[in-house]
Amino acid sequence: MRLGNVYGDNMSANDNSVNIKNDKRGYHHGDLRSALVQAGLGLLKTRSAEDVSLREIARMVGVSATAVYRHFPDKAALLGALCDEGGRELGRLQLEAMQRSGGGRAGFDAVGRAYVRFALDNPTLFRMMMTTRQAVDFLDMPEGRDNSALQLLRDNIASLTPEGASPEQRRIAALRAWSIVHGLAMLMLDNQVPTNDALIDAVIDSMSVGIAT
Repeated sequence: MRLGNVYGDNMSANDNSVNIKNDKRGYHHGDLRSALVQAGLGLLKTRSAEDVSLREIARMVGVSATAVYRHFPDKAALLGALCDEGGRELGRLQLEAMQRSGGGRAGFDAVGRAYVRFALDNPTLFRMMMTTRQAVDFLDMPEGRDNSALQLLRDNIASLTPEGASPEQRRIAALRAWSIVHGLAMLMLDNQVPTNDALIDAVIDSMSVGIAT
């Protein structure tokens, strides 16, 4: 059963057909799906995915379980939507970090830092995003899908690798960079190395060695 991935596509259509008359959580008419996703993300801050239920989310938002099932027919569909939203948020944070740094190699490093810090700030969501994916190579995912974080990685690699680098060389460079930030994130999440900003900076600052000449 596929749920979703940080570099994956949307699992379900953005159907906002249910109009809500009792606005208990501040969302607008027709925006129930978004409110349910935000409630689910909030629950993942304090519990495991196994402990998230559609009925509890319905109670949080202030609607019936029937209304929830119109958007998410089962829990897997909801968790897939949470993974998709996590991927979009990661891409947004990475883009903001790159823009603040001014782009270039500094921007490349800033994107890596944003990846690690997103994982540390959202451990349950991050693990779910990374362990419920299809068995495909996401570096070979075609452009045009909801994969802003992956596209940002590709764009950075393309701008930093030497002119004339082959597609395979750029692919390996992207995989190397992803491996470094993902490995560091997982080591910190698993308490194998200290969660330390200085350590993140030191590892990420050396990440682009060998990317460009």
